[in-house]
Amino acid sequence: MISTKHSSVFDKISTLLLKEKLALVDCLNLVCESLKTEMEAYDWVGFYFSDFESKTLHLKAFSGAPTEHTCIPFGKGICGQVALSNQNFVVPDVSQQENYIACSMDVRSELVVPLFLNQKNIGQIDIDSKTPNPFSSEDEQLLERVCHLISKTYGASLLKL
Repeated sequence: MISTKHSSVFDKISTLLLKEKLALVDCLNLVCESLKTEMEAYDWVGFYFSDFESKTLHLKAFSGAPTEHTCIPFGKGICGQVALSNQNFVVPDVSQQENYIACSMDVRSELVVPLFLNQKNIGQIDIDSKTPNPFSSEDEQLLERVCHLISKTYGASLLKL
């Protein structure tokens, strides 16, 4: 069961997306900003999308400090691992991960959830936190619902990113 806070955040995002009829990148940026603002432990929120020919992920929208990691090879870092595994990846303590790409020295934990279109992992939402081990199954559920909503709302436009 998802908490009232998580449900409320999802409802706000859903209402904004359906009401505003935003261009895709504007939508993604709005989602990033909303999650970063509403969820206390979400210090950086970004969307990476796959380029299957080059087997890389590309940052298309984010909220938080700029990162130099705008292109990540499949398999590298937490995001790159999710591109291959198609599974959520919760990292309670990034210092314990050998295959971790540090975007900031302040990051202590990370949560990455894949975004699917027609059962294919085309990208992911990436959350960094300065707090050790802040993510729960409710956070995973919230982000899965957000990714599903974006996939349903924007469909094939996602493939053009």
